[in-house]
Amino acid sequence: MEETFPVVNMEKLNGEERAATMNLINDACENWGFFEIVNHGISTELLDRVEKMTKGHYKKCMEDRFKEMVAAKGLEAVQTEIDDLDWESTFYLRHLPKSNISEIPDLEHDYREVMKEFAKELEKLAEAILDILCENLGLDKGYLKKVFYGGKGPTFGTKVSNYPPCPKPDLIKGLRAHTDAGGVILLFQDDKVSGLQLLKDDKWVDVPPMHHSIVVNLGDQLEVITNGRYKSVLHRVIAQTDGTGRMSIASFYNPGSEALIYPAPQLVNKEQDMYPKFVFEDYMKLYAQVKFQPKEPRFEAFKTMEDPIATA
Repeated sequence: MEETFPVVNMEKLNGEERAATMNLINDACENWGFFEIVNHGISTELLDRVEKMTKGHYKKCMEDRFKEMVAAKGLEAVQTEIDDLDWESTFYLRHLPKSNISEIPDLEHDYREVMKEFAKELEKLAEAILDILCENLGLDKGYLKKVFYGGKGPTFGTKVSNYPPCPKPDLIKGLRAHTDAGGVILLFQDDKVSGLQLLKDDKWVDVPPMHHSIVVNLGDQLEVITNGRYKSVLHRVIAQTDGTGRMSIASFYNPGSEALIYPAPQLVNKEQDMYPKFVFEDYMKLYAQVKFQPKEPRFEAFKTMEDPIATA
């Protein structure tokens, strides 16, 4: 029997089905690394505005640039698999510790304001999810938020992506397979065009596009803090040949650059191997070089280094 992708109705956390819903989230974190949430408290009107403006911005400011890049690299005519490039058009927004939305060129005033509002809502949602994870893990309320806070507060940013129709999806991935380096990732994606897949039991599984849902996935830092009880999972984007392409807005609620990341003592037992201890910024420097390679050697690299506290 094929398992169904976990979809969580967040409203059920407030009623008689709370325990079952918490169990569903825990199972998703242990066995999928992903789940999809509905009734999450972000208004559908805001989501519709974000989607409409993001697609409008792509058409107006990004589409021609992307086509020029494709032409310059001769990607329309490739005959062999391309493994050093993704078929995506992106820009990044930083929200915390300090927003850079006002500095991004080409964004219309209304779009900036909508993205600021969206970021505030997502920040609240990410922190609520961290508290749900704490409860499921038996950690004190606020434990994960405190670890992420470090000395100066968390890092929070958004990657806005469009995946235009691709003539050779078998040879060029929308986004190559990788795990996410950070903490909690909240994805608002197109509800009509699929393409996001995760690896489960050695098979690629589609993440179903659902109207007004948010897809949640866990990054490497939560695998370390839970000492492997929760996993960050490989995922990729398959480019599509037809249609208008796919929109994806992924927001990354991550530890602060100086935050010290290590397994929560309550989650370590004597029989298990211990995950390493490191400063988040050091992990990110390594990840930037090896993003599309397996995560295990990244963890091992920090196990063999000396204690970062002693060298801080």
